[in-house]
Amino acid sequence: MADPSVESRLAHDFTEHHAAEVADHLDSAADAEAAELLAAMQPRTFVRAFQALGTGKALAVLEVADPTAAGRLVVQLPPSLAGVMLRGLATGRRDELLAGLPARDAAELRKLLRFPEGTAGSLMDPRIAAFRGSARVGSVLEQLRTRHSGQTVFNVFAVDDEGQLTGVVSLHAAAVADPEATLESLIEPAAVTVSPFAPRSEVVEIMQSGRVTSVPVVSVDGAPIGVLRLNELMQEVSQELSSDLVSMTGASAEERALSSVGFAVRKRLPWLQINLATAFVAAAVVGIFEETISKFTALAVLLPVVAGQSGNTGSQALAVVLRGLAVQEITSRSVLRVAVKELVAGAINGFGVGAVCSVSVYAWSRSFGLALVIGVAMVAAMAIAGVAGAVIPVFLTVVGKDPAQASSILLTTVTDVVGFLSFLGLATIFADLL
Repeated sequence: MADPSVESRLAHDFTEHHAAEVADHLDSAADAEAAELLAAMQPRTFVRAFQALGTGKALAVLEVADPTAAGRLVVQLPPSLAGVMLRGLATGRRDELLAGLPARDAAELRKLLRFPEGTAGSLMDPRIAAFRGSARVGSVLEQLRTRHSGQTVFNVFAVDDEGQLTGVVSLHAAAVADPEATLESLIEPAAVTVSPFAPRSEVVEIMQSGRVTSVPVVSVDGAPIGVLRLNELMQEVSQELSSDLVSMTGASAEERALSSVGFAVRKRLPWLQINLATAFVAAAVVGIFEETISKFTALAVLLPVVAGQSGNTGSQALAVVLRGLAVQEITSRSVLRVAVKELVAGAINGFGVGAVCSVSVYAWSRSFGLALVIGVAMVAAMAIAGVAGAVIPVFLTVVGKDPAQASSILLTTVTDVVGFLSFLGLATIFADLL
């Protein structure tokens, strides 16, 4: 009978020096059989063969392997791959693996689970279909049916013996190919790839310029660790924008339609009090021109028209800039360009609205001076309101405040004050024409 210790040493030696061949065997073996081999081997020996596996197979093995052996193996993996493995496991299984490790190792691994918010790593789907290029198409399709059932898969990622991305194979090409063919024969180069630390704005730009609906996320050493899909990315952005729209009114992004009355009051009342204070600021501006208003009562009638149009203009600019900030289309460096654009757009729109308003006011009052004052005031108020709508959210972002929640209240104050000042100020200057 052969000496078990000799067999063990031979197995370890073969695995260490022929990782690709061992990975081939593991690819075709049942998950439980691969897990048994993992438990029997030293993690440092087994890790090279494990790295050569596709992500789907590797996760399947970790799911059924002995938790202690699986945890020791994950510790030996490169940090980027270890993070991918942990994120791909079910929460309960992940906690089980980490609980069996020394506290220091578990703490280090938990850090790998956290990519910075808004990066490709935080948005990607780690459950990718990655297989070695030598895998047979028939085997790949069978594993897709069993391990990726119910999951959206458009492409299969092919990796080399080191686990690095070599290209992609469309699911359609694999489905119509000879089952005995290898993925290598169907590989097409990946059009684009992104780092897990790439900001969302960069990912969106890459997808738009390359006209692709999905893009692989690769680690520093070139291994595929996830995939970003355009539709899922847009859903993420849409959810963020919907929260912003709620926050713009001073309500809480956490509040729901069926939240309790107490919760709604606690979240809304502080902002309503702030809004009250800013309303008094606008009222004080009107009080400055009390004498002018008392002479020309028509001014009081027309005040809401100017303030309303400037408020709408500022809100339009605010919505566009908030969306740009949400998708990281703009940054603080581009605020001047955006402000100039909104200034020009506001002035042109103000001219168009002011012309119609002037004609209407003249027909109502038969006062050329009043029509002229409200037309010029409309241009000035809407131009400045556009700038305010662009600058305020960027300024709040720079100082570390939530632009969605605070911008609307500040903007309302600015547009009211500007509207009242421009209209009543011009009316005071040109009082002889009224």
